[in-house]
Amino acid sequence: MQGPPRDPRTHPLARGGPAETDDAARRSQQLQILATEHWGLLATRSLSWSESFSRASMFLTVLSGATVALALVAQATDFGEGFVLFALLTLPIVLFVGGATFVRLCEVNNEDVHWVYGMNRLRHAYLDMEPDLAQYFVTGVGEDDAAVVRTYGSHGTGSPLAHALVTTPATIAFVNAMVAAVLGVVALMQGAMSMLPSVAVGAVIFVAGIALQLWFSGYSARSYQREHAKRDPSGG
Repeated sequence: MQGPPRDPRTHPLARGGPAETDDAARRSQQLQILATEHWGLLATRSLSWSESFSRASMFLTVLSGATVALALVAQATDFGEGFVLFALLTLPIVLFVGGATFVRLCEVNNEDVHWVYGMNRLRHAYLDMEPDLAQYFVTGVGEDDAAVVRTYGSHGTGSPLAHALVTTPATIAFVNAMVAAVLGVVALMQGAMSMLPSVAVGAVIFVAGIALQLWFSGYSARSYQREHAKRDPSGG
């Protein structure tokens, strides 16, 4: 049996209640929402990085399998026509998987920056509520580049180019360039080009492959930054 109807003003979250109780309840509710969103962003970042590592591992597994297969075929055919044909069929597949992996890793990096923007915003909201806690925050609380770098824990002590060359996408880019160079050398030698010119062309392909992929990485990052600026021109 139901009791008499409840006066909505007696509920702790009701706006019609006492002013102090109402403000405290709303503040507690806001903190719970912000904390839930913060943990959601952390979980999303964790999933993104898990996908990044899985993609890189999958590509390296494919590359290792192709290398073993090429070695077995080379031993069986004594580097004859069969080996060349097998290499020309296998290496493009490996290169495709590597290229797709590189593009996805670039996307994951851009997505991760987006989640960091979100967490910085939430920290800014925490400090709006409790300004005295600013001294305890070691991560960024804004959306400018310096705040994002601070959240990542990098304070500009090294060269940006040096850092870019040791990231996971850059590592995959070097491997992709190597596969493309080997594929080019095999194809040129199959076309009756001698060893030395083929290797020279392969070196050019290697350098061009690295340059192209690093350009794509930078272009995708700049494109994302422009889109982010359009969504939030104030940067706050």
